[in-house]
Amino acid sequence: MKDIDWIKRYGLEEDTLPGHVGIIMDGNGRWARNRHMPRTFGHKKGAEVVRDIVLSSSKFGVKALTIFAFSTENWRRPKDEVDTIMTLLSQYLRNEIAALNENDVVFRVIGDRSGLSKMLLQLIEESEELTRNNTGLRFNVAINYGSQAEILNAAFALAKDYKEGKTALDREAFETRLYTSGLPMVDFLIRTSGELRISNFLLYQIAYAELYFTDAYWPDFNTERYVEALKDYSHRNRRFGGV
Repeated sequence: MKDIDWIKRYGLEEDTLPGHVGIIMDGNGRWARNRHMPRTFGHKKGAEVVRDIVLSSSKFGVKALTIFAFSTENWRRPKDEVDTIMTLLSQYLRNEIAALNENDVVFRVIGDRSGLSKMLLQLIEESEELTRNNTGLRFNVAINYGSQAEILNAAFALAKDYKEGKTALDREAFETRLYTSGLPMVDFLIRTSGELRISNFLLYQIAYAELYFTDAYWPDFNTERYVEALKDYSHRNRRFGGV
């Protein structure tokens, strides 16, 4: 829930904050390797950072936060790393969903759920149902997500429904068939770890987003670094194709 004192504490201005923030959480493995630890250790630390960024986003009054947790390409990683990530996702829901609910956060998963375990699917569905009627931050976790597939699936669904006379063939109808249906477009996209690419994340939704890249690895991306990014955003001149 928005906290004006929290906003002022960090020197931010309410009317300059983005409505929808997207984050590509990158660098867990390199962070761990630099400490002579297995990559899985970095993912565990990264999961702890999510808690702080979600809480801060809620207090700053951000309307939507979408994080990239696991891409469709990440299945190619070593099995023990994939298993660790899936276990951490399950643990996160078990440990954090009550706090998210208490803070009026709406939790939602976007992506292809067909590859997820029954246990994780059940936790996701229970978490979504518990927080469905909340009115605060809309927190979205992209799992088994790829933007190109999302766009293609939305186009196929729209074409099918149009052929059957169920819908108009326009932008609004297309957007309702995206995973992010009902969410505002992304205003601000953050990527950690110094990599300068989008990695198939929310390609349609970031059409006019401001981009921010930081060398900090995700486990080091604390509230203070988040505030630095938000202050940078506050000085951007967004023209949306105008002058």
